[in-house]
Amino acid sequence: MNYLPNIIFAIALILGFGYFAKNVKKLVRNIKLGQDVDVSDNKSLRMKNMINIALGQSKMVKRPVSGFLHVVVYVGFVIINIEVLEIIIDGLFGTHRIFSSVLPEAVYGFLIGTFEILAILVLVAVIIFWIRRNVIKLARFWKDEMKGWPKSDGNFILYFEMVLMTLFLVMNATDGTFQEANSGNIISQYIAPLFSGIAESTVHFIERAAWWLHIVGILIFLNYLYFSKHLHILLAFPNTYYGRVNNKGELNNLASVTTEVKMMMDPSADPFAAAPEGAEDEVPAKFGASDVQDLSWVQLLNSYTCTECGRCTSECPANLTGKKLSPRKIMMDTRDRLEEVGKNIDTNKGTFVDDGKQLLGDYITNEEIWACTSCNACLEACPVSIDPLSIIIEMRRYLVMEQSAAPTELNNMMTNIENNGAPWPYNQQDRLNWKNE
Repeated sequence: MNYLPNIIFAIALILGFGYFAKNVKKLVRNIKLGQDVDVSDNKSLRMKNMINIALGQSKMVKRPVSGFLHVVVYVGFVIINIEVLEIIIDGLFGTHRIFSSVLPEAVYGFLIGTFEILAILVLVAVIIFWIRRNVIKLARFWKDEMKGWPKSDGNFILYFEMVLMTLFLVMNATDGTFQEANSGNIISQYIAPLFSGIAESTVHFIERAAWWLHIVGILIFLNYLYFSKHLHILLAFPNTYYGRVNNKGELNNLASVTTEVKMMMDPSADPFAAAPEGAEDEVPAKFGASDVQDLSWVQLLNSYTCTECGRCTSECPANLTGKKLSPRKIMMDTRDRLEEVGKNIDTNKGTFVDDGKQLLGDYITNEEIWACTSCNACLEACPVSIDPLSIIIEMRRYLVMEQSAAPTELNNMMTNIENNGAPWPYNQQDRLNWKNE
């Protein structure tokens, strides 16, 4: 017996999964560069969100057309890849359609028939997605941040899926034994006649080539995920679990600032008293965030999970009125900077060496973050619970509390609050003068 194909298959499998594991390790390392944050609360609600949003696609279908197409691709791609298990067993042990000899013929036929129907549905859905992007040219796919690699990446994924679904159907159509059984070949039976005038040996070669290309294509696709926006296939589940569960209009407070405010409001507090033991740990090294290491690990997870679908930007009132802010760009810039920091660490053997760059300024401008209205439309629109506003708020805090670089209007308001107890430039004693007019 010739074991060479099995050995080659095993090597391809080890290399494919090995490189994927290496990238997953790097991904986890990069996410852990963020600040620690406690997200151990509301476990039942978090689980419910993950099931409804990530698994149930509840937010995706709020836009019926793209939502339905995405569900087709999502369900189809996941279920069809169950057959990968059969392919792996066949490849390692030299068997052919091992499940057909283990399962009852009707059951196996039902499974493969279901796979074929889903494959053709996925193929149709992906073609429609391609047309929406490249022919109809929906505006959210043609924003400035989508030029270059992001645009190509979106198309590469669609091409990948087209090729993989086509290879699956061709593999079934050219499998003589499978076609003779006439069980499960719901779609491939109509493709098989295209190969009827070709020599049997050639048809067998095509079937083997399609089989090999299909599994190798899946391994390539798996490893392409790390470099692609389609990393959300894996990260949507943890991202929705660790996503925001408190009221969307509620902003987090810095513990150190809250302590100071409480002390100011307590007449009996002694401002010169020694701080309680351990209290000095509450004071952060930096207020707000200027680079990715200042953000929380959940925010960094958000950046890797971004699907670049643009729903957030299409709902953003600042963007719709012509301002530079694009919530999608905020997440893409955060991910790009995080990747840059990760490569810096790799180059310097595990240590980050200051490169003179940071997220705020080199990637995201002050103009962008001050354009935000804090309305949370981006979080509401995101199909995987990404929160761009939290990153914007942290960068605003840095500018105000570390750089004293707030816009003039905001500085005026804060001065009025400090002097007059209100945002308006009127003395408290004069506030009711209008009633005498």
